[in-house]
Amino acid sequence: MSQQTTLVIFCKRPLYGQGKQRIAATLGKGAAYQIACALLNCALEDARSWPGLVVLSPGSESDREWAEDLLLFNYQVVPQCEGNLGLKLNYVDQLLRKQGASRLLFVGTDAPEHTEQCYLQFDQLLQQHDIVLSPAADGGVTAMGGSCPWPRLDSLPWSTPQLGEQLAGACKDSGFQVAFSSAGYDVDTEADLRRLRESLTNDLRPARRQLLQLIQVLFDGKVKD
Repeated sequence: MSQQTTLVIFCKRPLYGQGKQRIAATLGKGAAYQIACALLNCALEDARSWPGLVVLSPGSESDREWAEDLLLFNYQVVPQCEGNLGLKLNYVDQLLRKQGASRLLFVGTDAPEHTEQCYLQFDQLLQQHDIVLSPAADGGVTAMGGSCPWPRLDSLPWSTPQLGEQLAGACKDSGFQVAFSSAGYDVDTEADLRRLRESLTNDLRPARRQLLQLIQVLFDGKVKD
């Protein structure tokens, strides 16, 4: 993979009772919190194996210190601004490009099925195209990369099934060449966790093994709020 692509991980600090509400609704707040922590660890695992620069982008300035303590190697922390996800992406993208970044790959912490092969594909496509999107099964995206600044993203329907299509359309309307990687999945519901029981069965990465073990315990009913 090219050393020139910067991996940017958008992350939220896991807090009990916040986030993963659809998982909390069926499995409880304790389960949702533990899943959020395990998913974050999977994203950090990917960061450690990324051959280029890594940026962690927590949800707010107040979480800067928390983010600075997450990884044990040299990386940059760039907190997000206020506003919707589109505003946040534009803000972080513009700031990093002013610092000299040329190719930026944005991921969240909800796609533990991303493999090393996925990341290799993202990077290779990004070296050949303006924009690379990884379609999610729910209509969103699991990764989005740009070798040029993003168009304005604040008016897009974030967190809806229309997001992926409209994001691609906005990029094409701005004259950018858009490529798509193989499709992936976000983890938002109990059904997604049940899918992970199958898809991660042969994944030997330590954080994925821990996530899988947690899921198995949850479905055995051994973890309570």
